[in-house]
Parts: sequence; structure tokens; C-alpha cells
Amino acid sequence: MSLDTYYTLGRSGLRVSRLALGTMTFGDNWGWGAAQDTARAMFDRYLAAGGNFFDTADLYTDGASEALLGRFIEDSGTRDRVVLATKFSYNAQPGNPNAGGNGRKNILRAVEGSLRRLRTDYIDLYLLHTWDRVTPAEEVVRTLDDLVRAGKIRYAGLSDVPAWYASRAQTYAEAHALTPLVNLQLEYSLIERHIEHEFVPMGAELGMGITAWSPLGMGLLSGKYKPSQDGGTGEGRLAKISGTPGFDRFTERNWRIVAALEEVAAAMGKPMAQVALNWVATQPGIASVIVGATKLAQLEDNLAALSFAIPAALRAKLEEASALEAAFPYWFFGDVQQSRIHGGVAVGSKPAGYAPPVYVPAQVAGNFKTD
Repeated sequence: MSLDTYYTLGRSGLRVSRLALGTMTFGDNWGWGAAQDTARAMFDRYLAAGGNFFDTADLYTDGASEALLGRFIEDSGTRDRVVLATKFSYNAQPGNPNAGGNGRKNILRAVEGSLRRLRTDYIDLYLLHTWDRVTPAEEVVRTLDDLVRAGKIRYAGLSDVPAWYASRAQTYAEAHALTPLVNLQLEYSLIERHIEHEFVPMGAELGMGITAWSPLGMGLLSGKYKPSQDGGTGEGRLAKISGTPGFDRFTERNWRIVAALEEVAAAMGKPMAQVALNWVATQPGIASVIVGATKLAQLEDNLAALSFAIPAALRAKLEEASALEAAFPYWFFGDVQQSRIHGGVAVGSKPAGYAPPVYVPAQVAGNFKTD
């Protein structure tokens, strides 16, 4: 694989690179990140390598990420070439409940701000950033469809929502001939594999390609952190926030995965980060992997992650170290139950190349391939 080999995103005709450039690090408003010159250098390097998929959000660095990215795209004259993704959900005006969340009022407010900061009249991919636990899926889907019809966005998707909510939204869109959702943005890495239970098969069934965020486990899989009596040590953002609810990555299980990754990377003669990224990019259901960096050298290393294949035996070692415990109801679907369901007759998978009539993958001209 390479950055200039493009794949369709979900059940759509939108072609994107296998690695997306995440721009949450564009701007240092949050006390970490990349200053403008470094951010521009990373933008230019990614484009030069053939990349076309940029991910941002109105939340990132308090709007600076969108503003810088918009300026870079305008200055480089690449608006038609790039696929620009941004997100809404987070509150822009403390004290005003309708300046955040996923209701129609906030979506229409947020899209105008993003268009202004990004210096464009349309967004290629517009995503709900995080489930607000309040807004009905029907309201979100209707509003996103209106934005497509108004020409302000081209495609829509969801990020960080429950699987049932995504299923409800997509089914409603299909039933009412509204704009379908083509993308799910979710955390996925060797240390966070829970999306394999529900989201991966759901995305394949309902036509939503998955873009993976935090493929390096917030930096833990880069090798720059080491276990210690206090949990872990190392220079980086993770050392500052580990222990915060939802962000504790210094666990016994995770250190076992890091050790296995280190062993595999050494056997391959590759950096740990590259092996971890390659694993995510070549997993079922993953359309693109979001990579971010604060230094150009980090981005250079990340961009090389598609230049090799992980041998089967070493991949199995990673799979074993990071395997999830079988949770209900998945453990219940084992061989014993299947034997009883099918009457002891072997029932194989569908033949290679089979797909439901509603979606028949077909390779198209040049470097463009279906997901």
C-alpha cells in the first residue's frame, strides 16, 4: 500500500488515502502541539507523499486547527484535491446549552463556523463528534441530509457513538431515502479492540467505512513509555493525563501488549509505531487510519507504515497478546452451539468475492480500489 493508492470510503464513491492526517496537533493553544511553521511542513509533506485525507474538528485547539488547515489548503491551491473532514458536537459558548450537542440548532450553527475557519464553501465529510445522549438519531440524519442538499457538505458520518445508535441512524436514512452515512470514526489499536465485537461487522453490513483514531494508543505503542512502580514513565502527553478517567493506559495488560509489539518490531527491524500502525491499517473494516504528530520526523516515520507486510506468525503473536476476553453473547456463539444449530452439518462461510446484491465491490480504473 501507499498513500497514493486510494480506497472508497464505506459505501460511497469518495476515495481516500489509507492514512489520514489528523490535525488535532495543529496549533499550540492547548499547551502542546505544533506551531504554524511545523504544521505547514507536515501538511506539505503529507501532500507530497500522495495523501489526500485531512481530519479536524471545531473543538481542536479551540478552532486553531481548522483555521490553520484552511489557510494551508487555500495557500496551496489544493481544495479540489483534498478530502476535508471536520466534526461538531462540543460546546463553543459555556452557559449556552444549544451551542453544543447534536441538535439541529447547534449543527447549523457549527457548520457555518467551520466553513468560515476552513475558508471553503463546502465540507467533504461532516461528522457528529460524540454522542450527546439526548438528540434522536432521526434529527441528526435529517439535518445532515439538509446540509447535503444545500451543498454545504458532501458526505456525513458519525464518531464515538454506540453501535445501536449508528445502526438506528443508518436504517432511518435508508428507509426514508436520506443521505446515507459513509463513515464511522472510532478509537482502535492493539490496546483498544472493542469495536471488533459490534462496529466492524455493522460497518461492513451497513456500508460505513471505519477511520481509526489513536492507532498508537495515545502514544503508548510508540515505545517511548516504560513501565514503572507508579504505572509508567516517559516524555509525552500520555504521562500527564494517565490516571484520568478514561485515559489510563498504564495497565498490566497494556504493558504485555507493548512487550509483544517490541518483540515483533525487533524481529522485523521496524519501529514499534510503524508496526502498530500497519496492524491497524490492515485489519478488517478499517478504511483509513488517522495519524498525527507534533514533529515532522514523527510524521515521516508514520508515513512509512504502509511500506511492508507483517508476517503471519508475527501477526499472530500480536493478535494473541492483545486478544479480548470473549464477552456475552459472543462466547455463546462458539462451536458447540453452532453444531447444535446446524444439526452437526458443516456450514462454511460465503465464497470469496461474494457480497449481498446491494453492494458488489468492483475494482475500478487506475489506483482506485473499493474498500
